[in-house]
Amino acid sequence: MSLKYAYYPGCVAQGACRELHQSTQALTRALGIELVELKKAACCGSGTFKEESQLLEDTVNARNIALAEELNLPLLTHCSTCQGVIGHVDERLKEAQEQDPAYLNQINGLLKKEGCSPYQGSSSVTHILWALVGDYGVEALQQRVTRALSGLNCAAFYGCYLLRAQKHLPHDDPHAPESMERVFRAVGATPIYYSGRTQCCGWPISSYDTTNSFKMAGSHLQEAIAAGADCIVTPCPLCHLNLDSRQPEVAKVMGRSLDLPILHLPQLVALALGVSPKDLGLDRHVVSTRPVLEKLGLL
Repeated sequence: MSLKYAYYPGCVAQGACRELHQSTQALTRALGIELVELKKAACCGSGTFKEESQLLEDTVNARNIALAEELNLPLLTHCSTCQGVIGHVDERLKEAQEQDPAYLNQINGLLKKEGCSPYQGSSSVTHILWALVGDYGVEALQQRVTRALSGLNCAAFYGCYLLRAQKHLPHDDPHAPESMERVFRAVGATPIYYSGRTQCCGWPISSYDTTNSFKMAGSHLQEAIAAGADCIVTPCPLCHLNLDSRQPEVAKVMGRSLDLPILHLPQLVALALGVSPKDLGLDRHVVSTRPVLEKLGLL
């Protein structure tokens, strides 16, 4: 199987949480998936550009998609937020090709002024979760497992952008998703269900309502713990920041100890493929992943 993508890593995974970028590269290498990093890509805006101007959001992300189109490759991200923003822009611009060509011409005119290629609508935008489920295939993934994660109870945390930002969601029901749980089973882990798995982590309000942001994160963490989770697995670096990096602060707001490890989806899958915990940056998390590794007999 030969899969190749134009890789859009996003800002957080290359800055605050480089272990997420590191683990995505390790996973794709292990599966033989080729990534061509879009080094000239800009921040998608994480939903904030449109607060100033939809034209700004659309132009910046039309450029990001056009970079993938230059390579004649689909754009791949491992960030739920980036997927939601760029994927929604792609949907809107493809609609504009038929319904509002003047608007698309305005965007391409702005890109031309900057010496950028125009948006053509010839590519697609996909998250690594959907690439695993839809392009690589769950059965093919299961066949590559060399270290089954037997006995590990994993609670998915999808992130709201991945499920509800786009009109058309591949491989999942936005209200009752199962794609992450299918991946968990494929690598030998046990899915844990709880209501918070499809809700917001609280990150979008963290800059102006920190207490309520932390209460949102804390309620999800408490619920997952009560359901018997050994860890939460998320496909979003921004969710990772609120659930892992800020978990000590969240615990203070909640008035109780939490200490629930948070794994990025590529970290979990790559563990099952035999990649070492160190190569996945599992020693760099704020909340120790040691309980997970001990349960898997890796320490």
